[in-house]
Amino acid sequence: MWGGGYGMLGGMAMMLVFWGIIIALIVFAVKWFNDNQGGDNRGKRDALEILRERFASGEIDEEEFDSRRKALEK
Repeated sequence: MWGGGYGMLGGMAMMLVFWGIIIALIVFAVKWFNDNQGGDNRGKRDALEILRERFASGEIDEEEFDSRRKALEK
């Protein structure tokens, strides 16, 4: 009667696919925007943490650790 289109079930499936793609694009855009914010420190170690690790592993002695820690805390 309607020219052999997708029918009601096919139309609803296409609508769900369309909105699913739109929602997925929005989610990916928000995630990308949050991951690319400047100034965040996620996943990065700070200098004091690296200094503590070097001291703990014996790379530097206590005197050098103290002097570098004081310089970093300024």
